[in-house]
Amino acid sequence: MNSIDGSVWKRRSKEICCDDDKSQLLVASIKKKNKNKNKKTVNQGTRTEYPLLRFEDLPEYMKDNEFILNYYRADWPLKQALFSLFRWHNETLNVWTHLIGFVVFVGLTITNVMHVPQVSQFLNLLTWSFPLGPGANASHNSIMDTPKLIDLKHESPLDMDIGPPLLAATRWPFFVFLGGSMFCLLSSSTCHLFGCHSHHLNLLLLQMDYVGITIMIITSFFPPIYYIFQCEPIWQFVYLGGITAMGVFTVITLLAPALSSGKFRSFRAFLFMGMGLFGLVPAVHAVVVNWHEPQRNGILAYETAMAVSYLTGTMFYISRIPERFKPGWFDLAGHSHQIFHCFVIMGALAHYGAALVFLEFRGQVGC
Repeated sequence: MNSIDGSVWKRRSKEICCDDDKSQLLVASIKKKNKNKNKKTVNQGTRTEYPLLRFEDLPEYMKDNEFILNYYRADWPLKQALFSLFRWHNETLNVWTHLIGFVVFVGLTITNVMHVPQVSQFLNLLTWSFPLGPGANASHNSIMDTPKLIDLKHESPLDMDIGPPLLAATRWPFFVFLGGSMFCLLSSSTCHLFGCHSHHLNLLLLQMDYVGITIMIITSFFPPIYYIFQCEPIWQFVYLGGITAMGVFTVITLLAPALSSGKFRSFRAFLFMGMGLFGLVPAVHAVVVNWHEPQRNGILAYETAMAVSYLTGTMFYISRIPERFKPGWFDLAGHSHQIFHCFVIMGALAHYGAALVFLEFRGQVGC
């Protein structure tokens, strides 16, 4: 190769290198521009508003449901995340459904602290709030027509033959359930509201949410197990100890960060369902022991409503129906997680009704 050819080859090599450098700089510039575009804010007076993103623009830790396409928040400051409580996005109803449920259970707790709860009051509230069909009316009548509950309906708390020591001793499992329900509902709302802040906080809040669900399941066992087996403390210990041990195992398992991702949704759901299905053992035991009690049908109606609500909600949670069939249609309202939240509240209220029956029955007949 002569000197002229060598000079041309060197010049072309430099041009190619320069072109490669320019290409790399251009690609980096485009990536930076897109990143800044996603984080771009809009000033409206003195308020800074953050844009809502599409699914494909999200960081990996936020990609949970590919059938919800729009209206995501990502990497928002805590202040903006808090104010988004009053802004429409795909988590708005997830936050509000359980936040309203939390307020309802706070009200129930305050009411029950102030006076002895009555089944008839709760049933009348449900009848006023939700019109009953023929099947529901039959269940309502089966509860209200039992002799002991009729007596309870017409007696004031002062007329009942329940001394203060017995009342104080028998009400704490009822408040344990209410406390567990409130913690679950509040932790869920907090997770959905602030999970958009950062990867670290998102993981922490998800774990808190799983702990809240576990606590709600455990505490739901306290009223029925305590009141049904109040005269048999060994069975109280066996069943309450069993569900508590299952809850501890579930929490330890779900604290693994890898299990918080969307692909383990079904695994998490089956863990929680396994805890709930454990209740079949003491339930069958209780039915056999108390077969001739008049409250049996009423309690079974409540607990069946609770089980159906929880299982139906879980099926929506796992299947991602209806957004699976129409991606993008249910981004703001009507997607599976919102439906799941509604069924959780209905199940908790049904169990509250059963707990009232347990409490009044045990307070009336003693041990």
